[in-house]
Amino acid sequence: MKGGLEDARIRLQQLRAGFAALVDLSGLERMDLDCVPHLARIMDLFLASGVGLVVRVAPDPSKDIGFNILTITHYRGKVPVITCDTVEEARRALKRS
Repeated sequence: MKGGLEDARIRLQQLRAGFAALVDLSGLERMDLDCVPHLARIMDLFLASGVGLVVRVAPDPSKDIGFNILTITHYRGKVPVITCDTVEEARRALKRS
């Protein structure tokens, strides 16, 4: 997750405000709570960079480490978030946006 934070910093510099982010958690086996601070920083970077929409693929709600709470806390109601069960559903959501 630490590497993901630095990767996000670099990639976000290449995007314009209003971009949509696809967060694919379909391959997630487990996530330790130690990842939460890094995930929160990534969400803060998204907000600061002007993310316009987050589409999250989360087929197994039992693996959620608190994404809904983190979303409320870090996006503060400013970023629409769509949660999908499949990548195909997420693609359709992105096309509609």
